Amino acid sequence: MTCVKTRLYTKDVTLVLVASFFYLMSPMLINPVIAGFATNAGASSILAGVIAGAMNLTALVLRPLAGNLTDRVSKYKLTLAGGLLILLASLGYTFTTSVALIMVFRVINGLGYTLCSVCMATWMAALLPANRIGSGMGIYGLASALGMAVGPAISVYLYQHYSYQSVFWVASAFSVLLLIVIQFVGNHGVPTPTHQTTAKKFQFVQPKVVPLTAILLLFSLPYFATETYIVSYIAHRHFAVPAGAFFPAYAIILLFMRLVLRDAFDKVPFKKFFWLGLGFNLLGLIGLTDLNNWFMLLLGAFGFAAGYGLMFSICQAKALTLVPESDHGLANSTFYIGVDLGMSGGPMLAGLITAFLPWAWLYPVMALTLPLTIVVYLANRQLLA
Repeated sequence: MTCVKTRLYTKDVTLVLVASFFYLMSPMLINPVIAGFATNAGASSILAGVIAGAMNLTALVLRPLAGNLTDRVSKYKLTLAGGLLILLASLGYTFTTSVALIMVFRVINGLGYTLCSVCMATWMAALLPANRIGSGMGIYGLASALGMAVGPAISVYLYQHYSYQSVFWVASAFSVLLLIVIQFVGNHGVPTPTHQTTAKKFQFVQPKVVPLTAILLLFSLPYFATETYIVSYIAHRHFAVPAGAFFPAYAIILLFMRLVLRDAFDKVPFKKFFWLGLGFNLLGLIGLTDLNNWFMLLLGAFGFAAGYGLMFSICQAKALTLVPESDHGLANSTFYIGVDLGMSGGPMLAGLITAFLPWAWLYPVMALTLPLTIVVYLANRQLLA
């Protein structure tokens, strides 16, 4: 009986994992080419940047709504709605060359992405045994990491060898796969009506999760700065290593570490992971500061994978254990605010640093995120022990 209760890979868990990979593949395919597509359609460089960022800005604004809905409505219904919106946006890009319509579809993309990201993470948590949430969310994070690594690689290949439209068609196909897979999930994640869930008011954030959101934001800033600027950084500093090798190395290392450490997520206290993650993020910053050879590139990839990459899943699992199940949707939406701010804030911070200082100072200045992270943790160490 105990084995049944603690079994991790049930049919529903496996299907939601596969569906989560499919939902993320669509925006990850589109993100690398959307600015170029908008420019090709006639948008200025500034407007193209606004269009590219519109999805994450929409997500940031709508997170609280998605979180509250997830705690009140069937996860299946919300994922279905989110998947249909992502499909609509993907097909919309395919059939238009109007800059205004591209912006509209980008906002629709953001709405679908918001619903799916919050809802599917909460759906996954609801399907897991209480004593395996850390392990399960670690594997869920692995599906996300694979989507973030594979999607852009396929996108660039399709654009270079075929067209923008080929990227949008493949993105649409992944959206269709998402919609098909969720039809076979038996547990639709319908919230149990209790006095607590029916009486609670709309909340913008779950207060207990805010410290974790801040910690993840600070961990993520150097990573997302790297995601945007590594090509320019290597070019300006005249390093000989290939910029394209960093993210496959990061993804492979993260994949291996999440598989090896998945059981530790339920057994090792958060504080131990925090200090280890902080040290590994420092290693990542050291590696990227002086990318003179492959060893330093791999050190940078390893550091960020063991730092930000693992802390993503650890913080998400911790957020879900801090609140009752009736608040898991709001907890996830609050958690993802840190990701949204990191995605937008990392490139902005890097752009600000490189506008006023030599490129060699990029990662030393980024290292200031480490003491700030310590301050946030120490101020909340009793909650996060």
